[in-house]
Amino acid sequence: MNEIIKVYVGSDRSQSLAVKVLEYSIKRHTDRQVEVIPMTDLKIPEPRDVRQSQRTGFSFARWAIPELAGHKGKAIYVDADMQVFRDIDELWNVPLNGAKIAVLEPQRETAENVHYSKNESSVMVLDCEKCDWTLEGLVKRLDDDFTYDGLMRDLCFLNEQDIARTIPADWNRLESFPQTTGLLHFTLMPTQPWVSARNPLRHVWINEVRRMVDDGELSCDEIQQEIDLGYFRPSLMLEIKEESPDFNNDEWISKLEGVDRKAGYVPHRSVEEFNRRRARALKSYERELAFKKGLGAYTSFIAKEVLDDAKNVARGFRSKLRS
Repeated sequence: MNEIIKVYVGSDRSQSLAVKVLEYSIKRHTDRQVEVIPMTDLKIPEPRDVRQSQRTGFSFARWAIPELAGHKGKAIYVDADMQVFRDIDELWNVPLNGAKIAVLEPQRETAENVHYSKNESSVMVLDCEKCDWTLEGLVKRLDDDFTYDGLMRDLCFLNEQDIARTIPADWNRLESFPQTTGLLHFTLMPTQPWVSARNPLRHVWINEVRRMVDDGELSCDEIQQEIDLGYFRPSLMLEIKEESPDFNNDEWISKLEGVDRKAGYVPHRSVEEFNRRRARALKSYERELAFKKGLGAYTSFIAKEVLDDAKNVARGFRSKLRS
């Protein structure tokens, strides 16, 4: 019972404040000693094959946890875009049944517009002593042995007996909030509460932020700093300070969106920049592969590239006409 619960969080700088809210929600609901470890500045290797590279700046971070823990004891992994409502001790003690990791139990029902993968790894419990891999070793295998999807969705580097699908649905609710929820996952990036006024559950997260401010665990200056850096929407401060907002009132939501438009706010700007860099690197890599295959393959690739660019220009033009 004296064991410290270690919670590793996949995150980047743009979600640092979201991690603080998550940490507060974890500690508020438990008497256990908890250490929350954001993996924000982790140096993550990349595969030579750009097609198998990370989809976010921290996609592979979860697989570094056993090394970070010295291959000792247990650990929990969660994403930054989450909030906890029950004792984290429940998650800590899910049965591993001799497996290396525990992931979500098989799901049949999901919220609209979201889906669970077979091996949903956005929440995990790991027996670090049994997890004998290294992050560098897994990434090297992406060049020859398996793909990004194989690593992240199929967990193909593990045997079936290494995976316990024992984490209850209540400990990874994707965009849904039944009364029994232990962990709410704001998985739809365009509507996460800190970037959008359109999330129907944003009041749950905002009320937690208000509680932090009232408890002296977070200051309005800290929130404003994240807004000034472009990580959080400008209208968030207005919503936090409003005494009794009607969160689902269309007029109120429109007012908030107007504040964000006037400020020129772009949600997840840093994520979009990451995606553009990856897209450029991917195109360059695929062009190089086509060139190595010969003139015919290279000519076909260039023709497709020109056609895709033309389609993107046309799509952008139509979008401007509609606006």
